[in-house]
Order: sequence, then C-alpha cells, then structure tokens
Amino acid sequence: MISNLSSLFVRTLRDDPADAEVPSHRWLVRAGYIRRAAPGVYTWLPLGLKVLQKVEAVVREEMEAIGGQEVHFPALLPREPYELTNRWTEYGDNLFRVVDRKGADMLLGPTHEEMFTLLVKDLYSSYKDLPLTLFQIQTKYRDEARPRAGLLRGREFVMKDSYSFDLGHEALEAAYQRHREAYIRIFTRLGLEFVIVAAMAGAMGGSRSEEFLAVAENGEDTFVRSPGGYAANVEAVRIAAPEALDIDAAPAMATVATPDVGTIAGVVDLLNANLPREDRPWAGSDTLKNVLFMMTNPDGTSEPLALGLPGDREVDVKRLEAALEPAVAVPFTAEDFKRHPELHVGFISPVSLDGTRILGEESVTGIRYLTDPRIVDGTIWVTGANVIDEHLSGVTAGRDFTADGILDVAEVREGDPAPDGSGPLTLARGIEMGHIFQLGTKYAESLELKVLDQNGKLQVVTMGSYGVGVSRAVAAVAEATCDDKGLCWPVALAPYQVHIVATGKDQAVFDEAGRIAGELDALGVDVVVDDRKASPGVKFADAEILGMPVILVIGRGLADGKLELRDRRTGDKKEIAVGEAVQEISSLLGR
Repeated sequence: MISNLSSLFVRTLRDDPADAEVPSHRWLVRAGYIRRAAPGVYTWLPLGLKVLQKVEAVVREEMEAIGGQEVHFPALLPREPYELTNRWTEYGDNLFRVVDRKGADMLLGPTHEEMFTLLVKDLYSSYKDLPLTLFQIQTKYRDEARPRAGLLRGREFVMKDSYSFDLGHEALEAAYQRHREAYIRIFTRLGLEFVIVAAMAGAMGGSRSEEFLAVAENGEDTFVRSPGGYAANVEAVRIAAPEALDIDAAPAMATVATPDVGTIAGVVDLLNANLPREDRPWAGSDTLKNVLFMMTNPDGTSEPLALGLPGDREVDVKRLEAALEPAVAVPFTAEDFKRHPELHVGFISPVSLDGTRILGEESVTGIRYLTDPRIVDGTIWVTGANVIDEHLSGVTAGRDFTADGILDVAEVREGDPAPDGSGPLTLARGIEMGHIFQLGTKYAESLELKVLDQNGKLQVVTMGSYGVGVSRAVAAVAEATCDDKGLCWPVALAPYQVHIVATGKDQAVFDEAGRIAGELDALGVDVVVDDRKASPGVKFADAEILGMPVILVIGRGLADGKLELRDRRTGDKKEIAVGEAVQEISSLLGR
C-alpha cells in the first residue's frame, strides 16, 4: 500500500499537549495518531488505527492458534446478570451506569464474564461440548476517577477478553497454561520487554492470577523480583511471618513519658536519649504504629479500621486498596477523630493502662484492629499509651493485645527478603498488559452454568478469564520505543514500514519517490511518501515524529545517483546508490 502524506488525514503538533504526563501520550498526540475527545477518551486517527489493528491481528492470531473462537458482545448491557454476581454493587463508582427511556438500569461493560457465562449456559448442556474457549476484542468502559497518561489509564479502551470453560480443576489448569503460553508469544511478537508476576484477583475473584507487565520507567504498577526467580506485583507480595517468640521471656509493660512527642522519629530520639538500649540504638522498627482509616463498603456503609505495623513502615495505598477491594479506605479525618474522642492522635494504642482493650475484637470503640504479619506473638514493641504525652514500652503481642486479624499492606522496600527465601527483592515499574485468572466456579455457580457429566449428573463448569489490553499495548510499545524526537515503531506494528522523504522542487525527485514506492509496494511493503510542498526541515522533523522504522531521503543527491537511507530505530544513516534502494530497504526490514 502506498499513501501520500499530502492527502493523509494527519497533522503533527509542535507543542506537547497540556495534560501529557508520559512520553507515549505526548508523542501519540503530537504525531497525529490519537486526539482527545474527553478526559480519558480518545479518537483514533488513521495512523493510530493502523497500529491498533496490527496489535489486534497479533492477538487474534495467537488466540485462534490455541483454539479460541471469536464472538462479539454489545458494550451496552443489562443490569440483571451483574446483580446475580454482585458486581453491580462491587464495581462501585467505576461502573458506567445508564437508565434507558423505560427506566431500566443498564451499564457499559467493564468486562464480560457474566455475558460469556450466560451465552454458554444458553447453548451448551453436556460435557461433550467442552472444553471451550471463546474470546472477543471489544471496547470496554470504566469510570476512572483520575484518567491519565493517555491510553494507559483511560475510561474507554480496547481489550481482548477470553474465557475457558471446562470440567474440573485439572482441565482449567491446562486451559490456563495454554493462555499463558499464548500471551508469551503475543508480547514477544509485539517486541515488549515483559515479566510475568503473581497478582491479586481483585473484583474478578478466583484462585490463581498472574499479570504480564511491560517493563517501563513510567509504568503505574510496581513489581518486585528476586535473584531466585520470585516475581510479584507489589500488591500481591505476602510477607513471610517470623516465628512466634516466648511470651514468658518478655519484659513487663512500662509507661514512658513522651511530652510533646507524637511522631515515630521523636519517640526514637527520646528513647535513645533517656532510655538507651545496651545492644543497639532504638529504631523505628522497634515501635508499633497504629493508623486509622475509614472504610466504605460498596453498599455505602462505612466503618473504622485500625492497622498496626512496624513504625519504620508506611501503609502502601495501592496494597491497601487491593486488599480491601471492593471496599475503599481513606485516612481518618479530623471529623472522624471527633467522633472517637477516646483515640488520641500520635498516642493510639492497642492497649490501655488498666488493661481495657482500646482497639480490636473486645474494643469499647468497636474498631476492628488488623496487624502486619511481622507482629507475631511474643514480639515486643513501644507504642502509644492512648494517653497524651505517654507511650508504653514492653508491649508484647499475644500478651498485652491480640489483633482481630492480619492485613499485609505495609510498603515493600528494595532489599526486603523475598517471601520464598530466594534472595533480596528489587523494585521496578511496569505497565499491565495482560492478566489471567483461574476463576473456578464463581461465575458458573452464581449464574447456574452446569452441564451433564459422563454419568448424567449436573456438574458446575469451571472457568478461566484472560485479558489483554489491546489499546494499552499501542501506548506501551510507543513508551518503550520512542525517543526525544518522536515515535519509533517496530516493523511489525508500524503504520507504514517505509517513509520516503522527497525534498526540493525538482520533479525528478518526486518521480523517483513514486518509482521506488511502487517497487516496494509490489513486495508487500507499506510506504508513505512525503510529497508535500514543505521545507526539508519540516519534512525531516515529521519523519522522525511519525516514527516509521525506515526513512529514505531523495533530494539533491539524486542527480549523482545517491540517496540517504536512515534507520529510525538505531539512528544510523548511510548513502546508497539509487539502484540499490529497494534491496537495502528490504534488508533493513528483515525481508
């Protein structure tokens, strides 16, 4: 295919869009691939649509290679199936809810587990119909509170979602592995550097979940890995709890005067100045921090929640969100503390001087108290006394307080030991490109998807769910390959593989551009020719910002039989003979 830039529907911009936070967003807009229609909603222009369709083609090919059959559901869906699985409520404010003219509640689909399940229930009834894998590539909708980063966090996006239907966990595991291997091929073909990490299932539910993350400095997801092969999204990291200690060996609890000291650092400084340890200085890790949150459930009800964690750690907001989903939690406000006058900021304690529980199951406040896994029986802490200007030392877990449960939401740090003992953790950033789940029977049970087995008995179908962010992949590839001059597409995804820049006013230049373009087209190479009446500087700048992998410059050197060939991916340039152009270009394209 040959296109002329003079007639192509594209305009490059010289200035960054005001809301651009990451390079992929900046260059996709400036190069005329997408245009903002509303916050988190983008129009795909011809160049961008070509890239999107090429990503779709890769995904479709690999899904069909594992036996997937493509369907296409509507985006506008009825409320009732999502009520049956409780996701009408659990999705909370992220769900786009609409009401039709007859007053019926509907939604714009964020994901289609319910619809796939009901479709199979409608058409299949026997074990002989299974296994089955269905997929679609379709637009999804989520009402993001803070859409950002262009295509990376939008309110409308294109996604491939597929679902496997089997009988029994063994068959589900096989389907899961087929998808896992297909995803490895997909992201390899897209040219992405990616890692596979353990992940949280979240609102999807299910027993096993993994994410495919494109390694990216500007990625929104943090993941960890160890030298021994452990890898997990930071939300899914589970700290290995230490062994419980002998409570009988713990010292007695004692009051420590801490006037005007309501911070961890202040308490540590005071202890080192007034009550120094013999073995080492006091540290923040010796203190027990108690943090208050107000948790709101999907049904709108709220309740306070207290978290206890070592004083040298902060609560990781993303880990907290993932652990409590679909509920959400925000830190206690001044108004919340007014409603709980028994709690004193900076001095909150799981115990009080008379032994009455302040936080926890037997609490007079009714506040649930959850602790970090490191806080096991026999561990000794310095913590608030719940009296202004006082702390307690020798506070021993299991003797002086007992939590209502464990919540592992403290920040994970570089160098922390991997939970499986495989070495120290390193932290990196990534973009979530794919997520696979072993759903089990959650949706099949809710929607009564059953088939007759070999013995004529009804059995609940086991399901898997597998997603790929198709539009997000466009941004992820752009993020990974762009430079300070513009986009730089790999050959497999570029809208055109070759960009011919015809410079000057000599008609012979444009004639030669047309001739070479024709020869390349005959070989199946997509070519765009810059035939505009514009200065060479403008044409060169646009060639770089548009990002086609190979640029051929035809200009003054033509009179001497010379052209300039540029590899946009490496920045290499060389002079070539006119007669060698097609062969040299084919070589650069790997043909």
